[in-house]
Amino acid sequence: MTNLQKRMIECLQLKGLSARTQESYVRAVRQLSEHYHKSPDLITEEELRQYFLYLRNVKHYSRPTMTIAICGVRFLYQQTLNREWTIFGIVRPAPEKKLPVILTIEEVLKILGLIRFERYRVCLSTIYSCGLRLQEGIGLAVADIDSARQMIHVRHGKGNKDRYVPLPNRTLELLRQYWKTHRNPSLLFPAEGRNHIDLKTSTEPMSKTSVQAAFRAALKQSGINKRASVHTLRHSWATHLLEAGVNLRLIQEWLGHSSPATTSVYTHLTVKAEQLGSQAINQIMSQL
Repeated sequence: MTNLQKRMIECLQLKGLSARTQESYVRAVRQLSEHYHKSPDLITEEELRQYFLYLRNVKHYSRPTMTIAICGVRFLYQQTLNREWTIFGIVRPAPEKKLPVILTIEEVLKILGLIRFERYRVCLSTIYSCGLRLQEGIGLAVADIDSARQMIHVRHGKGNKDRYVPLPNRTLELLRQYWKTHRNPSLLFPAEGRNHIDLKTSTEPMSKTSVQAAFRAALKQSGINKRASVHTLRHSWATHLLEAGVNLRLIQEWLGHSSPATTSVYTHLTVKAEQLGSQAINQIMSQL
């Protein structure tokens, strides 16, 4: 680790940013350094300008990836190196107004039913039924389950925020049944590791890539022609709750969204809302 990298990590820690954010920012700076084959503190503002153009026009970075690259590099130069360059007032991630892919309840059940291994099936079922992010799901601990109140305590979510989400009866049953197969004292979804170590003594959660691979295999087998991912389960859960009449403000809390505007995207995705809208339009137009 270079002295510059060490200083940057210390600045990130002083700002109170989460470990995942620190890792993403450091990686963004490392990629910049590798692109020019020199230390970031030797890179000029013009070179930085050309680098961001390269990411956008050649690499065609998506908005989330571009955002991380900009934020990570900007943090280094502004917070660690104290350089207030003009480029940081210009460069912005491209605006994006994409609606997320949504699976119907029937499609979700079909995919989950095709998950081959129990550990992945239970994990993905928990992610869907509680509206969790992938990292939140695989990292669940035994202590996070409040069976008396039927709630899950999600710790260190996005933005390093904690929250509580409802735990359905059926999900609690699935978690209990699966936990009995390994009885790990702390983790609900322990990793086997390369040497297939005893799950009871594992200290690491199962990998994200293995859960993603299990989902992709089941999606392909299902024949459902949608560009869905594990995160689609979270979007689908929110939409299904909204269709069932659950208050949007409550869904916002359970998702851990800071802004109501972020959650309001689901109002555009509900089939029932579209049907009611069509009915209202037809009723109005029938009077003409």
